[in-house]
Parts: sequence; structure tokens; C-alpha cells
Amino acid sequence: MTHTNRIGITLGDPSGIGPEIVAQALAGARPALRQRLVVFCDRALLERGAAVAGAPVPGDVTIVDRGELSPELAPAGAPTAMGGLAQVAYLEAATAAATAGEIAGVVTAPICKTTARAAHFEFVGHTDFLAARMGASRVAMMFVGPRLKVVLVTAHIPISEVSSSLTIDGVASAALMAVDALRRDFGVPRPRVGVLGLNPHAGEGGLFGSEDSDVIAPAIEQCRRQLGGDVELVGPLVPDVAFRQSYDLFVAMYHDQGLIPIKMLDFDSTVHLTLGLPIVRTSPDHGVAYDIAGKGVASPASFIAALAVCEQLVDRRLAESRA
Repeated sequence: MTHTNRIGITLGDPSGIGPEIVAQALAGARPALRQRLVVFCDRALLERGAAVAGAPVPGDVTIVDRGELSPELAPAGAPTAMGGLAQVAYLEAATAAATAGEIAGVVTAPICKTTARAAHFEFVGHTDFLAARMGASRVAMMFVGPRLKVVLVTAHIPISEVSSSLTIDGVASAALMAVDALRRDFGVPRPRVGVLGLNPHAGEGGLFGSEDSDVIAPAIEQCRRQLGGDVELVGPLVPDVAFRQSYDLFVAMYHDQGLIPIKMLDFDSTVHLTLGLPIVRTSPDHGVAYDIAGKGVASPASFIAALAVCEQLVDRRLAESRA
């Protein structure tokens, strides 16, 4: 565990809304927080975003300037190969700093997976990249909103592959990481966790599928045996009514099952938190938004929330390490 309190920020795709929302987050941050921030970017692109947003870059923020990309090579709203290379370079630099113990957390602005792949980024997204670079054997995507918390068992895979991708160990691993996060990072000593079923009516006793009884239910029992009585794990829950009930967190089997309700309730305030990494990593819950990039209308709310959660968790873990 690193003993610094510094937090890195990556600019994401410079043709997207990343530069604008990062600039607004920097301008609105408390001075004590700004002095902890390290932004990995091309300064010229960050400055352009700041000008669009009307939010000058504060002088007390540390800028790690790649210094290779001019605004003309990454026009707002139009993804380019050069921008694809740049967004990967920002992420590589932040990851190297984290591995060296120079930052304890990182907040990532959105990347474009298509241009990243063209830049030889051989990962589905940030999560897989960070797991590989940091040697994390198990990671999970958790989403934190004011009213809901959700962790995903499977993430960016086709819906046709969800059933075959579910395993007892995979469901149990996601649930156990979520419980650990609730206790360690969110101060919930005795979590109440709802585990969603996969099929309509949670399978209806096998009438609508066997995954609920053959995979999810055994995974819940495995977690109960490991965790003992300090955690209440309930499920498999009928997915279409589960979110009407009160739980500290829901374990969802696939991407849209978990993301639709949390984004419907708290789109501007929801934060993605990657579980299983040796550092804190958060991000906003939206993409590059090329359609509004450069227009000065992008909301920084989710990015600001991601920065706040990252700061909270970095401080909590640092205090724990010093106790």
C-alpha cells in the first residue's frame, strides 16, 4: 500500500468531453485537494477544454504534460488516431506513477475504445488494463450512487455470452469483493447484500432457466460459509422487483441489469469504482460524448463525484494504514 495521499487524473480522449469536465473539476476543487492532484495530459488540450468550459486551470495543480498533441490534431467531437494514442499514453503514465507509489488513486476521464484499440490498446477498457498492469487477479466493477450501490459479475460482454460466463466462483468473487468494499471503504460493518437472479422470476424453479439454482444460489451459500453471520446475503432475487427493496448493495449478473436502475435514479451522481486493485480507481459513469464535446454544455457532475469518492477512499485507506 502506498503512503502518499496524491491523486492522479487522466484526461481521457482529448476529442471527447474529458478536457472540459476535468478543467471544471479542477477549478471547483478546494485548494487543499488541488494541491494533491496530478493531471496526466497534453496541457494544450486541457487548456482548450478549460477555455470551452470557462474554467481556468488552477496554478496549484501538478500537470504532467505529455507535450506532443496540439488541439488541431484532436478536434473536439471528432475522434482521431493521434487522440487514440494520447489517451492511452495518459493512462500508461498514471499507471506507472501508481505502481511507483507516487499516487494512491486515479480518476479516469472517458476513453474511446475504438481509437484506443487502433492505438494497440489490447484491452476491453480501463478496468482490464489496470488489472493487467497492476497484477490484480480478480477485479469487479462497482457503481456507487446516492441511492444505490451495484457490483457487476460480468461486464462488457455480449448478452448472448452472459449465461455461459456465469460461474459459482465468479458470482462469489464479485459478492465477496463488494462486501469487503462496503466494510473497508464505506464503513458498513454488517452489510445487507441482495444478489439478483439472472432469469425472469429468478428462474421460477427451473421453468425459465437453471442458472439461478445451479450457479447463483450455490455462490450465495459459498459466500455465507466464508463470511459467517456478520453479512446478510439474500437471493437469488427476482430482478424486476429487487430494486424496490432496501439493501446496502446489489450484485447484478450483467451490465445493463445493474446499470439501468442506478443510472435512471442518479445518472449525474453515479461513480464507477474498480474493486480488486491495489489503488483506488474511480471514473464517471458516462462516455466520451462526442456529440456535445467542445460546446461548453457537458456536465462535470459525475466526474466531480468520482473525484470526491476517490479522495474519500484514499484518505480512509491511508488512515487505516497508519493506525
